[in-house]
Amino acid sequence: MPTGESTILKGKIFEPLLKFTLPLMLTVLIQAMYGAVDLVIVGKFGGTASVAAVSNGSQIMQNVSDFITGLSMGVTVLIGHCIGAKDKEGAARAVGGMVWVFAIVALVITALFEIFADDMAVWMHIPDEARDAMVTYIRVCSGGIVFSTAFNVISGLFRGLGNSRSPLLFITVACVTNIFGDLLLVGVFKMDALGAAIATVFAQAASVVFSLWKIKKDGLPFTVRREHFLKWRKAGKQIWRIGSPVAFQDLLVSISFFIIMAILNNIGLVASASVGIAEKLYIFLALVPISFMFALSAFVAQNMGAGQPKRAMQGMGVAMRVAFAFGVVMFAVTVFAGNWLAGLFTDDPAVIASTHDYLRGVGGEYLILPFVFCFLGYFNGIGHTKFVFIEGLVSSFGARIPLCWAFSHMADTNLFKIGLSVPASSAISLLMCVIYYFWVRKRTLTKLAQ
Repeated sequence: MPTGESTILKGKIFEPLLKFTLPLMLTVLIQAMYGAVDLVIVGKFGGTASVAAVSNGSQIMQNVSDFITGLSMGVTVLIGHCIGAKDKEGAARAVGGMVWVFAIVALVITALFEIFADDMAVWMHIPDEARDAMVTYIRVCSGGIVFSTAFNVISGLFRGLGNSRSPLLFITVACVTNIFGDLLLVGVFKMDALGAAIATVFAQAASVVFSLWKIKKDGLPFTVRREHFLKWRKAGKQIWRIGSPVAFQDLLVSISFFIIMAILNNIGLVASASVGIAEKLYIFLALVPISFMFALSAFVAQNMGAGQPKRAMQGMGVAMRVAFAFGVVMFAVTVFAGNWLAGLFTDDPAVIASTHDYLRGVGGEYLILPFVFCFLGYFNGIGHTKFVFIEGLVSSFGARIPLCWAFSHMADTNLFKIGLSVPASSAISLLMCVIYYFWVRKRTLTKLAQ
């Protein structure tokens, strides 16, 4: 390494952190687009029932993907710690534990979805015309959960190694394959929801094959032997201990979204459509802080493994400043250009105006999320994921849902007032994170002084 070159573990922080984060931003963006491809193509070539089936089915499968992505944080953090500590044997054991943990998780989820697919359609009150198609979509996609699991865990492995470009390459392969598959099976062969599901599974499988080929071609910075797959339980437990709180936190957030949608559905069709549009915009508006959360998880993990806790804290500070600058822009966009954003999804003037009102209410969230997500990335990186779970539980079920319900029952309520429940709950999250951070910081500095 040339003298003066900055890396995750050495030199200036801004440049290596930004280089690591930018591919993650593109990865998150492509994943959001990937999730929309099925619906767009089915909407163009299929019927209304197929659109409803894919819309609901893809939301369920996205929740599964979010759960597995959260669990893969255990891989990112454990690998990052080992790389920072130059513990190649520990990293190899982590790979053995990773394979077994995620193989078991994939099999359990697949079995549950194959058995309860019909019941899910009933629980979600899917219209009769779309029910069979949605059940088929879920069953076919769940048959490919082993591939989506492998994709997420391999991406988590590379993030732990400090490599964010390879996951970007993997998701690009999946997205391009999925587009061609949808156009062929849905557009040409008119297979509607079934075709979209088959294309999704095939795209995930193609991405996994490509990622395994890349690992074989380029190798890993450590050697994984047969014994690492036989003695995997200790590493597997560590991965589960670190990753499961993040996974269940993501699951709780998804459940809270369904509850909030149920509350707002009682207001009327326009309100339901408006909030649905706002939620679709969220991933794009919060792209930067979400990406920094993933980046910090790996950055902090490696620096903690290398015995550099102060550098880990400094990295969080740098990320906060950059993310907040983007947050100011997103705040301005939601408050002053919400009608333009809504117009990207609908031509209905009532829905556009209603969506703009809601976005003005939630706009303050984008000034708070940069700090909350960077804190969460730091807590993930030091392995304090139980707090991340508690924060998600309190924020969603202790604040956002009750506030949403209360604001929706106020006299002369509107979507602007209801939208205020979002930044209010984010503010509670930020307060929790600040208090916990100073507690962790005091303990860390005390240990360094001893």
